[in-house]
Amino acid sequence: MSIKIGNAPCSWGVEFAQDERNPTWQNVLAECSRAGYSGIELGPVGFMPEDPAELGDALAQHSLELIGGVVFRPFHDKAQWDDVMDGAVRTCKALQAHGAKHFVLIDSIAPARAPTAGRAAEAVQMDAAQWKAYVERITTVAKLGLDYGLIPEIHPHAGGFMDFEPEVERLLEEVDSELLKICIDTGHCTYAGFDPVAFMKRHMDRITYVHFKNTDANVKAAAITNRTGFYEACGQGIFCHLDKGEVDFPAVKTLLSDANYEGWCTIEQDCDPLLDPDPEGDARINREYLQSIGFA
Repeated sequence: MSIKIGNAPCSWGVEFAQDERNPTWQNVLAECSRAGYSGIELGPVGFMPEDPAELGDALAQHSLELIGGVVFRPFHDKAQWDDVMDGAVRTCKALQAHGAKHFVLIDSIAPARAPTAGRAAEAVQMDAAQWKAYVERITTVAKLGLDYGLIPEIHPHAGGFMDFEPEVERLLEEVDSELLKICIDTGHCTYAGFDPVAFMKRHMDRITYVHFKNTDANVKAAAITNRTGFYEACGQGIFCHLDKGEVDFPAVKTLLSDANYEGWCTIEQDCDPLLDPDPEGDARINREYLQSIGFA
């Protein structure tokens, strides 16, 4: 088994490219490297330089490999299709330029679903026509990724329309596995109320990328009860150090080993950039914990 451990700009609080609270991209690369990582994600398109030479030189300076990138856009809203495609095309170009392969598709937080994150029984559902068009938008972007030589991967996310286990299973059943793989995020599973290890066992043949995230059970319960917004919950520490939360990472390690999983697992400890005093320290703690349970 050959597993490589990376990190992502969201562990430094970078959720949106133009957020004035963001650290600089140069600082994120430097701290990621110092914390012991050999790979990093692109972050929201536009945060890292889109000039391949500029980013390529910076990655080489810090001995980092670009792992992949995320299209975190409103797939659920047909009126924002141009925005979705803008993010998709720019992400494809950036990944192709640096030899990265993981093209992660995330339906961004929807106003209709945000209040019911973690509350599956209350969540509004699409009707048949809306669902059909939604799946068509996802598959269109997945095909675009294939055209660029990338691996399109669906990523369930709290507060969007691809969040809870039944809708994830429905999408996987309806879309050809050769077109769309899975980037499973352990923390978004527990946020949505399902077991990441059990889900991974069922779908290891389709999982080509893994995000390591953990949830603090007490913070999560309060956020769900209070209908706290996703980003406010991040600021409250819903995503904790990997050794402190609900996810059984030794079991994840065993599962990946038994499945002969090869490739990247990327840590994402989403936080508020102004409320986390030491994201580099968090990154180092998470890296050391993974080493302690057998990840190289």
